[in-house]
Amino acid sequence: MTKLSVNINKIATLRNARGGNVPDIVKVALDCEQFGADGITVHPRPDERHIRRADVYALKPLLKTEFNIEGYPDAVFMDLVLKVRPNQVTLVPDSPTQITSNAGWDTKINQEFLSEILDKLKEAGIRTSVFVDPSVEMVEYAAKAGADRIELYTEPYATLFPKNKEAAVAPFIEAAKTARKLGLGLNAGHDLSLENLNYLYQNIPWLDEVSIGHALIADALYLGLERTIQEYKKCLR
Repeated sequence: MTKLSVNINKIATLRNARGGNVPDIVKVALDCEQFGADGITVHPRPDERHIRRADVYALKPLLKTEFNIEGYPDAVFMDLVLKVRPNQVTLVPDSPTQITSNAGWDTKINQEFLSEILDKLKEAGIRTSVFVDPSVEMVEYAAKAGADRIELYTEPYATLFPKNKEAAVAPFIEAAKTARKLGLGLNAGHDLSLENLNYLYQNIPWLDEVSIGHALIADALYLGLERTIQEYKKCLR
């Protein structure tokens, strides 16, 4: 069964807009678990504009499901994840100024760099995932670098989906088949929603995990958090 990991960055953005601790990040994460989420994802950035490093430390001992930390592996990020030791670390090629992730790694050019990082994470007993575009070559080089999993960057799928869903999903199917052939685990994330998630799942039913934040939190404004999580999980059946 494909797991749903809820990215709670947007909750932290709301909290940080006013200061204080409303909404309470830890409580929201625990509520997500109670409502059926299979994991919690956070993406701390250097400026701490949403998730803060202190949030990561607070969450780790309390979460009962899988904890996935995303980010660019600079020295600060690596110090954080090696101390916290989440279930999974997802390496994302973000610059500090990016609003959100907008591309996968060039795993061919960055193979040596990624290999060194992945080795350090594996030595700490952390499962690794590398954020990649739906390219057979990028998947192959992620495997050569030593990744346990890849996470397919699904914004191109979400953008094309309303116009031509078959064309939108086609490169993702090929990349996913390559990952399976190479023995890589398979995650997906970015701009997945109630409108497009089930079609992706139908075409790639061996997905291990999807990580969803922005759309899920936006839907929760109308549906409530508990119902929203259940609706997303229905898309993965």
